Amino acid sequence: MKTQSVGSRTAKSVLTHNLSEPLRGLTTAKFDVNTGTGNVTIDRLVDGDGLLASGVLEYLGKQEPPAWSVDTRDGQATLTLKASGGKKPGFQLPWAACNGETNWQLHLNPTVTADITAHSGGGNVKLDLSGMRITQVSADTGGGNLVVVLPDHVANLTVTAKTGGGNVSVDLGSDTAGSNTVNAMSGAGNVVVRLPAGVAAHIRATTGMGKLIVDSRFSQIDKNTYQSPDYESAADKVEILAQSGAGNVSVITK
Repeated sequence: MKTQSVGSRTAKSVLTHNLSEPLRGLTTAKFDVNTGTGNVTIDRLVDGDGLLASGVLEYLGKQEPPAWSVDTRDGQATLTLKASGGKKPGFQLPWAACNGETNWQLHLNPTVTADITAHSGGGNVKLDLSGMRITQVSADTGGGNLVVVLPDHVANLTVTAKTGGGNVSVDLGSDTAGSNTVNAMSGAGNVVVRLPAGVAAHIRATTGMGKLIVDSRFSQIDKNTYQSPDYESAADKVEILAQSGAGNVSVITK
């Protein structure tokens, strides 16, 4: 573990904490990441066959370094990362300007089957999970923007992406199999769910003040419900809840 100064941001000292967790032969893991009120990016680990995870975690000079722990039982690890605290970012417009005081960059071993939970009190959350093995994703932020890019060839996946005020984007990968669920929600920002061509879907889309934009290949059942003609009989499908209090809600084909 290494701590070093990286300079000043908004007249505050920002330090970094380096994470390097050995793999120890693990094949499945749960990752529970709480960045306080900072930004977090999670993606795949490159050139780190002997590691479960690595990363660089920023924290403010007056805080304690982020804490992490690993609990291993029956061949599965639970890696918990938690910030010591931070001031919550203020209410901001436009949503693209939302930003936390610190940045976490976390890289996960793509050979490990992962269950991922990521939380920020108000920063931006980006999960680029392409090329990884994923069973479940839960990401939320108090007011930042949230991006989730899912891998190809997943099956029976549950995804929740929720923000109090920013934009939400969820991209499903190709060859999504089995019964999958996507919940994408924002208190005020835009919500976009992108589906691969051909996947069957049942969609519940609502917005308080924005527009609803749903791909024309889905039949409208009622004011807020859309569905593929073959949804009931399809072996591979996704159930989508997409909602915003004020922004636009889009469910489109990539």
